[in-house]
Amino acid sequence: MEAGGLCCPRQRQVLFLVLFGGIYLAGSGFGQYSVTEETERGSFVVNLAKDLGLGDQELVTRGARVVFDDNEHHLFLDSHTGDLLTNEQLDREKLCGSTEPCMLYFQILMNNPFQIYRAELRVRDINDHSPVFQNKEIVLKILENTAEGTSFRLERAQDSDGGLNGIQNYTINPNSFFYVKISDSDEDMIYPELVLDKALDREKQQELSLTLTALDGGSPPRSGTATIRIVILDINDNAPKFSQAIYQTQAPENSQVGSIIAKVSAEDVDSGVYADISYSFFDASEDIRTTFQINSYSGEIILRMLLDFEIVKSYKINIQAVDGGGLSARCMVLVEVLDTNDNPPELIMSSLSNHVAENSPESILAVFKIKDRDSGENGKMLCYIQDNLPFLLRPSVENFYMLMTEGALDRESKAEYNVTITVTDLGSPRLKTEHNVTVKVSDVNDNAPAFTQTSYTLFVRENNSPALHIGSVSATDRDAGANAQVTYSLLPPQDPQLPLASLVSINADNGQLFALRALDYEALRVLEFGVGAVDRGSPALSSQALVRVLVLDANDNSPFVLYPLQNGSAPCTELVPRAAEPGYLVSKVVAVDGDSGQNAWLSYQLLKATEPGLFSVWAHNGEVRTARLLSERDAAKHRLLVLVKDNGEPPLSASVTLHVLLVDGFSQPYLPLPEAAADAAQADPLTVYLVIALASVSSLFLFSVLAFIAVRLCRRNRAAWVGGCSVPEGHFPGHLVDVSGTGTLSQSYQYEVCLTGGSGTSEFKFLKPIVPNIQAQGPGSNSEENPTFRNSFGFTFQ
Repeated sequence: MEAGGLCCPRQRQVLFLVLFGGIYLAGSGFGQYSVTEETERGSFVVNLAKDLGLGDQELVTRGARVVFDDNEHHLFLDSHTGDLLTNEQLDREKLCGSTEPCMLYFQILMNNPFQIYRAELRVRDINDHSPVFQNKEIVLKILENTAEGTSFRLERAQDSDGGLNGIQNYTINPNSFFYVKISDSDEDMIYPELVLDKALDREKQQELSLTLTALDGGSPPRSGTATIRIVILDINDNAPKFSQAIYQTQAPENSQVGSIIAKVSAEDVDSGVYADISYSFFDASEDIRTTFQINSYSGEIILRMLLDFEIVKSYKINIQAVDGGGLSARCMVLVEVLDTNDNPPELIMSSLSNHVAENSPESILAVFKIKDRDSGENGKMLCYIQDNLPFLLRPSVENFYMLMTEGALDRESKAEYNVTITVTDLGSPRLKTEHNVTVKVSDVNDNAPAFTQTSYTLFVRENNSPALHIGSVSATDRDAGANAQVTYSLLPPQDPQLPLASLVSINADNGQLFALRALDYEALRVLEFGVGAVDRGSPALSSQALVRVLVLDANDNSPFVLYPLQNGSAPCTELVPRAAEPGYLVSKVVAVDGDSGQNAWLSYQLLKATEPGLFSVWAHNGEVRTARLLSERDAAKHRLLVLVKDNGEPPLSASVTLHVLLVDGFSQPYLPLPEAAADAAQADPLTVYLVIALASVSSLFLFSVLAFIAVRLCRRNRAAWVGGCSVPEGHFPGHLVDVSGTGTLSQSYQYEVCLTGGSGTSEFKFLKPIVPNIQAQGPGSNSEENPTFRNSFGFTFQ
């Protein structure tokens, strides 16, 4: 017997004491069909599609299934044709026993939408069993003085068929003393009774033998026979008498085999052999004889096999007591089988789907039915799943339940769930059944690729080799499969003039970045561009990241000397008075380096001098100063070779030549170059003296004029001019040199170099830095004061 179900979604247990008729999806329809037992497997029963008014393929698309209450597969549904066919040869007697009509109840389940049709199948009986007497020989002991018309009830025959195919009549062979009549019982059964038609005479005949025949109503009819042996006894005028006509007892279904179920007792007031009583079953079925046995002397009814409440709930046992004289009495023992909680609940899965898309709303994952064969509290059930899961149980009709999602799932949070459906009864002790359902969440493309960093900073040294791997970007996608496969690409630069495609490339599969050509730090120091990551989902999702490539400087630029200029023209000569103190600033070598950092840190070194030890060069600023006091013995003309070297690896260098002329005062005329002096040394001493005198007078006059002009100009422009002079007219024009770099000068300068022309000599007149507009400098430039220099004439300049 199936009890009412109880369901507790997520352990909120709700007791259903009454079968509900439909809570979520109502069942509809009630079909009645029939089939004859023993029909061949595959026999046609009904076309369900036509009977339910459905389309040709609707049974297929809606996944129609047939579920019987006993969980057996008696019928098979051909979804394509809609035919309901027998799945086996049905045996009515095996399915229903003596119950008539024999009804099998089942449901037709369909999805999308979920719907249940209730139906019943009647198994029609055929006459395939003959009547059978349990005892082939029936012994009757009858007193010879028994009155005519006395009837003796006989044991009925057993026929597994029902209805008209059951037993309909009893007959005996023709004889002079007895005939048979049929009597009805309260249980709608017929019993044969043997009626005495003529008085017996033991002295004439002590025994009679008759043949009893049972006939059923089949076509053709079947029959069974038993022999009735009648023993004629002497007179016994007192029959046994039971203490109760009906005995009632209860036996739990878990009673042990061999236990005493009940005890009957009868007494006979006769004495001697007529008082000896023996007990036996009367008209007992095969089921009773195999379940119980009776002690013929004590009247105890003993259990021979285990009871099963779910199969038989009660027994009616007829007991006969016979004394030694053949007289008998009868009583009935009613045995009520008590249910115990010996059947765990059953969970019958009708449909199951193990996969659900993560963005799906409420979805039906499983449809199942619960049942418990016990009764009462033992058959009441609770149904629940574990807590903290995004699922719920929803009851339907006929103890059906649906396992559903509460809403959309997130595969990235959890890709698989193990749901345990637990059904427990309310018996003592409680029994439960568990069914595990594994739900796998299918991926959809709902996550865009995510870069490991919002921006990447890469470094590459200038003058790199082409196709150099300079770094990588990486993006991950929380999705799975094709939705997680990422492709990388370069985004169009913000500056349309930037030839990004010719500078950098990216591997679309792994995000590796390559420099396509050699980069020049002095031309391009920073390269910024965007990269995109796109997955292969539908629709595709993408994200972006910023990549900044910093070009690192290499020592690929030698120092460049700004002053003195080394342009192949006549060298510039510095004038130093002989009265100069040690440390007197003779000149300053100004140089810059196109590189940056330590590659642009310059140091200065005096490589060669006409007279070593007279001059020194400061290593950090290139200032050339006197190292000691000058004397008359020191040569008037000196040539210095200064080396300018950067701090790169390997270091690069440049050299510059300085010419220094020692004079007694600034009115002294210039001396010829070393080459001219060598030629004059070979001339006549008097000629040399005359030439020297003439040159001195001319130089003094020229110098006076120039000095006068310089003083006047300097006074006029002192407010705006820091130190310098006008360029004299002649074929040696002023030169403007544009210097940019990060060498010893912190800013860009334009140096105006003024040279004077002469036959074989030229001199440095002034150095005027032209400071560029500070507003034009790039961000990050530092404003520094212009360095101050002093020329050989004692004027200061910046």
